[in-house]
Amino acid sequence: MIIVLGVFEVEAGDRDRFLEQKAAQVTATRAETGCIDYAFAADAADAGRVRLVERWESMADLEAHVAALRSVPPATAPPVPSRTVAVDVLDARVVRAPWA
Repeated sequence: MIIVLGVFEVEAGDRDRFLEQKAAQVTATRAETGCIDYAFAADAADAGRVRLVERWESMADLEAHVAALRSVPPATAPPVPSRTVAVDVLDARVVRAPWA
């Protein structure tokens, strides 16, 4: 399984609008081949931070997703300004949870 963890900074007052602008992308991505989960989420402790969590069946599925994002025409509404703080791509395997 491939996991993507990202952190974005936005102006605190723009965070809800940023998340709203991502809603269609989330819906479309969740329908893509190999997508297990895809979500942008507000950080509970920092009003100017948004977290991205993606889970993919394979790296090929993630690469196809990235290619699809690059081919989408620009949005008609101006995007909420944001800054990518970090994006990590991890190759993971499921293990027994310590609470199980």
